[in-house]
Amino acid sequence: MRFRKITGGLFCALFLFCGMSLPIRAEGENGETSGEAALSLYATAAVLMDADSGRVLYGKNQDTPLAMASTTKIMTCITVLEEGDPDDLLTVSPYAAGMPKVKLYMKAGEQYRVGDLLYSLMLESHNDSAVALAEYIGKRFLPQELKEKDTGEFTAEESREAVAAFAALMNQKAGELGCTQTYFITPNGLDATETVSLENGETAVREHCTTAAELARIMAYCIRESPQKEKFLEITRTPSYTFSAAGRSFSCANHNAFLSMMDGALSGKTGFTNKAGYCYVGSLERDGRTFVVALLACGWPNNKQYKWSDTRELMQYGIDHYAYRSFLEEGTAFDESTLQPIPVDGGRTDVLGTAACTEVEMAEECEGEEGLLMREDEKVQVVCRVKERLEAPVLAGTVVGDVRYLVDGRVYRTERITAAQTVEKIDLPWCVEQVRMRFCLP
Repeated sequence: MRFRKITGGLFCALFLFCGMSLPIRAEGENGETSGEAALSLYATAAVLMDADSGRVLYGKNQDTPLAMASTTKIMTCITVLEEGDPDDLLTVSPYAAGMPKVKLYMKAGEQYRVGDLLYSLMLESHNDSAVALAEYIGKRFLPQELKEKDTGEFTAEESREAVAAFAALMNQKAGELGCTQTYFITPNGLDATETVSLENGETAVREHCTTAAELARIMAYCIRESPQKEKFLEITRTPSYTFSAAGRSFSCANHNAFLSMMDGALSGKTGFTNKAGYCYVGSLERDGRTFVVALLACGWPNNKQYKWSDTRELMQYGIDHYAYRSFLEEGTAFDESTLQPIPVDGGRTDVLGTAACTEVEMAEECEGEEGLLMREDEKVQVVCRVKERLEAPVLAGTVVGDVRYLVDGRVYRTERITAAQTVEKIDLPWCVEQVRMRFCLP
């Protein structure tokens, strides 16, 4: 009996070990595997996104909030680029200089060019550079006496106030991008929690976190939408960078190995903390298609290579299975000739006693995408909605309906249908004039 217990225990231990070592089957929303076949991914949460439309092409636990480590720095970088000037000089505070490694080892009171520290931030992922940059922007939102105070003389509490102001900017940008489950506390991605006050007067503990889908959305903004997208790409694609400051010379090497793994690799950022595990967000452009991959909790030491194999697998899946299809191509585009005139209740006509109506037409302006990256088996659903009747008066150009193009239940393009003519409302003077004309009265 004892032998069987020992044997059973060893078998269970072996099973658990093997289970932890094997790749995890990727699942999409509602537990369903996205795409034609499941992928074998190590990451706890993963997303493949079309950067142009923001559509998630493949997702695994895509909406689960998790720690993001130094992938945070893509938002730090784009915020500094949009709010600051790369040629400005900043002064290092004791708080920034005291950040844990990985770091540039700046010293309190030293001055650095903002643009140089952005390379330090993105290529080497230096934590002290992140805080110095955050203070440089964040101090603008502090009381006047702190705005005028040299950052090198900041107390630790004053530095934290400046960093908190910068984090508020990061969270504001995340909100503008529709990232409702992302919350930034630190500019470098070090794990952190804080207590926040809610509108109802209660408090809650928030963690520094994001989701795979929202991290991909932020990267898509950085490379496709931001007014500073070209500078962001220039920094993050640079193989190496050297600069001098404070009487010293510094050299930064790009640690984004994905840049040399696949043709068309654009940008990316690695990250690691004990809580977050290995994380990565990267992008690739090929044949007019731009993909973003985001990975969270993609293994722990000694699994440093997992993020690269997951990234390659997801990118290749996108390349192999998704092609651009226009909504305006023959067989998909809505046939405008099928539109019928709409009756207008109480509307004037040229002949008394006849029913009023207005012709309708497609408006020139529309909202959404002209097309989408789609799998061959995916279908476009075209839904036309037009009002059955209208009430006079009706002005030409009035929106009376729309045509919506849906893929997988989501609307990606909307075209408006408008009234082609103005139809005035029947009133007493018009009736009198019609009677006079019918009976030829003077």
